[in-house]
Amino acid sequence: MRGTWTSGFGSLALAVLVALTIRWCLVEAYVIPSGSMLPSLLIQDHIFVNKLVYGVRVPFSKKWLVNFKFPARGEVIVFKFPEDESTFFIKRVVGVPGDKITWDGENLKINGQRIESMNHQKAQELMALLKDKDLDYERDTFVVKEEKLGSEGHPILIKTDAIHNIVSEIEVPANSLFVMGDNRDKSNDSRIWGFVPMDNILGRAMFVWLSCNETFSEPFNFLCNPVTVRWGRFFHSVN
Repeated sequence: MRGTWTSGFGSLALAVLVALTIRWCLVEAYVIPSGSMLPSLLIQDHIFVNKLVYGVRVPFSKKWLVNFKFPARGEVIVFKFPEDESTFFIKRVVGVPGDKITWDGENLKINGQRIESMNHQKAQELMALLKDKDLDYERDTFVVKEEKLGSEGHPILIKTDAIHNIVSEIEVPANSLFVMGDNRDKSNDSRIWGFVPMDNILGRAMFVWLSCNETFSEPFNFLCNPVTVRWGRFFHSVN
């Protein structure tokens, strides 16, 4: 009996160790709580984040054991909010060290060059995904554009009757990033509070593994209501 008990405990301990290791340096799940990344990511999108892509940290620490690469423009990253590191944010990398960023409320410039944006081919399809509760205002004041910061384009949401968070030319310092939400007029990002230190980065968003319009009531509000699952979002890649 003792051998059976110790064997079972050892198996449980090993399973917990493997799970913690995966979460520490490989993959971790997060839930999108707000509309700041609309239309790329919807409220209650459940995503997996690649925690190995940029390097490996000392467990329970911000210190890097090894760095593999620096985040590139256009990548969607999860990080510890610099003003409250108990809170996790997800935004798109717009500026890397040395970049000079300008935002006039609609047009983005990097190092003096305007980043082209055009009407998105799937604008109507993307707008159809957005629920009134996600936007909190009339849809007809919005336009979906396509922007290209890296090798792939991504959608951004522009409110046509508002110009907020203007940024005159600002240079990104070393070991830091300038980030913005794709919902450009409703995002708490670098335009407001500044830069993301490299040490705060947790990983790069990979894909949506679950999504729903509504969750259950408290105390189970962390669980998706299966009746409202967005089946078309399964394995949706985050670009």
